[in-house]
Amino acid sequence: MTAPKTAKEDLLTIREMCAAFEVTPRTLRFYEAKELLSPIRRGTARFYTYRDRARLKLILRGKRFGFSLEDIRQLLDMYDRDGRQQEAQLRRTFEVAQERLAQMQRQRAELDEAIAELQDQIAWGEGMLAAFQKAAE
Repeated sequence: MTAPKTAKEDLLTIREMCAAFEVTPRTLRFYEAKELLSPIRRGTARFYTYRDRARLKLILRGKRFGFSLEDIRQLLDMYDRDGRQQEAQLRRTFEVAQERLAQMQRQRAELDEAIAELQDQIAWGEGMLAAFQKAAE
């Protein structure tokens, strides 16, 4: 009698991965082509391991934060090279995250400035339209 499989041992099909992470098959194939995921292949079928699921979760989180695929690859590769290098991986992740946060804050400041300027222009236009309407009365 064999022991039941744990969640870590379960393999997911491409359809199950898509459903679990709300991505398309094309997305999974793209990350596979970029060598960020490496599912087990049996004929034309792909089966995703716990490692693939963990990597996809990190990839999607990194993309959400605006990390480049190259940054994500480097961070994942650091972990793969030597599991004992967690401090180095965490340090590099921290540096990349700080850089991205600073960039996002700059973008937000620029966006806030553009929004304020647009609001001023809209208010000016509204005033001009009101003046035209008043003159027409």
